[in-house]
Amino acid sequence: MADAREILIVGGGLNGPVLALALAASGIGSVVLDARPREEVADPDFDGRAYALAAGSRKLLAALGLWGGLAARAQPIAEIKISDGRPGEGAGPFFLHFHGQEIDEGPMGHILEDRFLRAALLAAIDAEPLVDYRPGARVSGQSVAPGGAAVTLADGEALRGALIVACDGRESAVARRAGIARRGRDYRQTSLVAAVAHERPHGGIAHQFFMPAGPLAILPLPGNRSSIVWTETSERAAAIAALDDAGSLAALRPRFGDFLGALRLEGVRFSYPIGLSLAERLTAPRVALVGDAAHGIHPLAGQGLNLGLRDVATLAEVLTAAARRGEDLGSPDVLARYARWRGFDVAALAAATDGLNRLFSNDNPLLRLGRGLGLGLVGRLPALRRALIGEAAGLSGDLPQLLRGRLP
Repeated sequence: MADAREILIVGGGLNGPVLALALAASGIGSVVLDARPREEVADPDFDGRAYALAAGSRKLLAALGLWGGLAARAQPIAEIKISDGRPGEGAGPFFLHFHGQEIDEGPMGHILEDRFLRAALLAAIDAEPLVDYRPGARVSGQSVAPGGAAVTLADGEALRGALIVACDGRESAVARRAGIARRGRDYRQTSLVAAVAHERPHGGIAHQFFMPAGPLAILPLPGNRSSIVWTETSERAAAIAALDDAGSLAALRPRFGDFLGALRLEGVRFSYPIGLSLAERLTAPRVALVGDAAHGIHPLAGQGLNLGLRDVATLAEVLTAAARRGEDLGSPDVLARYARWRGFDVAALAAATDGLNRLFSNDNPLLRLGRGLGLGLVGRLPALRRALIGEAAGLSGDLPQLLRGRLP
């Protein structure tokens, strides 16, 4: 069995605990350093935040023994409707309609509230002896040496292991201290996130409505509720965020439409700026980047968490194989395998979301015609449509074992 602090995971959001549990399943111990206090992580109140979990991510959670307790709280995605239009005018004549029955894996994905996923992860890492969870632990420094790596906490304590894994977000201090630069672009867009209750049932249908300022995603939650991710120009979003709930809802209605009947806001409203932010490398000496620490993409495809979980599954499999061979888990050869495996997928999805946002977030009449014809063409080609569904569901490509529902 590996040392209980073999892997030093900095960041206790979602990817960090999932990685710790995946490693523990292979007998590899880790410490998870979470700067947030435990009461913040464990807050049970509904706040409207939710994730679109691809089918591959669901399989990962099932393999780790987590999905059984989450399934009843998650809303299956039966269909996805993608359309293009203008606020107040509704969808244009061309749209895509994906049905879950077109693949053999069951639902294309599930919508799961943040509070339920965090609670499940917290309970699991508390119960796992190979995970040393440290809420309220702030990392102030790090160092690497031929024999290992170390992090220093704000209280002066030093922890040592074979590898530091950065799960500390787009502004990753671990990546910065390791000398990993970032590149990207500011989209000058901001996403407004909230939940709404509505009069009519959603039927498990997820909607992506592309408008000139940015897309509106309507993601079905259990009951007559939906989570919304509404992207606007940053200037317009700031003005909407400053409104009270009634004013914000009045601004949403012409974009949302009346297909689900009367609306009311539920939970808390959030907003966050949108940009493309990619680490120039996924690794450095005895450092690996995971999730937003490695890549921040546009939320239009709902793939942010799924992309991070693919990192987790890949790194867990690479480290598990290395441990079984008796390799140094932080060696250059081991880290190179992770970087090679993940590099193309990260670059491809970043390019795809960047291109889609450029194509759809404008009101150019020629581009509107071209993208409308493109949506119509895809809708008429079943093989291409199924391939896109498989990609969105996280079921295509060179998948690590966890995304196939098996432990590595």
